[in-house]
Amino acid sequence: MDGTLVFLLAAGAVTLAELGDKTQLLAMAFASNYKASKVLLGVFIATVFNHALAVAAGNYITRWEGAQAWIQGIAALSFIFFGLWTIRGDKLDGEDKKKSKFGPILTVTIAFFIAELGDKTQLATIALAAQFPASPIAILMGTTTGMLIADGIGIIVGVVMGKKIPERTVKLVSAAAFMLFGIVGFYQVLAVMLGITMPIVIGILSIIAALTLIAAYILMKREAGDGQLEQEDLS
Repeated sequence: MDGTLVFLLAAGAVTLAELGDKTQLLAMAFASNYKASKVLLGVFIATVFNHALAVAAGNYITRWEGAQAWIQGIAALSFIFFGLWTIRGDKLDGEDKKKSKFGPILTVTIAFFIAELGDKTQLATIALAAQFPASPIAILMGTTTGMLIADGIGIIVGVVMGKKIPERTVKLVSAAAFMLFGIVGFYQVLAVMLGITMPIVIGILSIIAALTLIAAYILMKREAGDGQLEQEDLS
């Protein structure tokens, strides 16, 4: 197939796969806190590295179901961790108000790279690379373009949400969605990839959900306490 057609096919496939996906939601959440240009740049960098890895891997990882399950499991755990991180916030030493080596672009890049591990857009990129091995550059450019289109839409929505919805509400809703995606990811690993029986899957997911809720509750209590201390200091 012609390189241009491969590019268009890859761009269209990833755009459709990314619409409503967890990483698009991630773009929306970041856009409520950071400048849209920095978020988009972080998305671009993460996508290039992630999808370059997927294109290089080709169809090999699809033959190793065990490795694929591990990748999906790590990605699910990371997303739960990121949800808890969202609740905790970035308030240490006023780093949200000063420049540091861990700025918005690096934060977005790392979060997106982790979130894309085992995600359907990465798996779609691997499948496309296996189907069209003669056009790796076209696939990489196409899938990256598709991610930027879909996440650009998410960034626009995130900016609007950030202006109309209180910051705490956006943060908690985003955190809940991130953790839900993590639980769903664990379900896919346990039930679909590993074929574990449903009662055991439900038991494991219940434990994971309980631990996640306990951690979230502790972080929310700590955040409320910190906010009260700040108000007392101001008064």
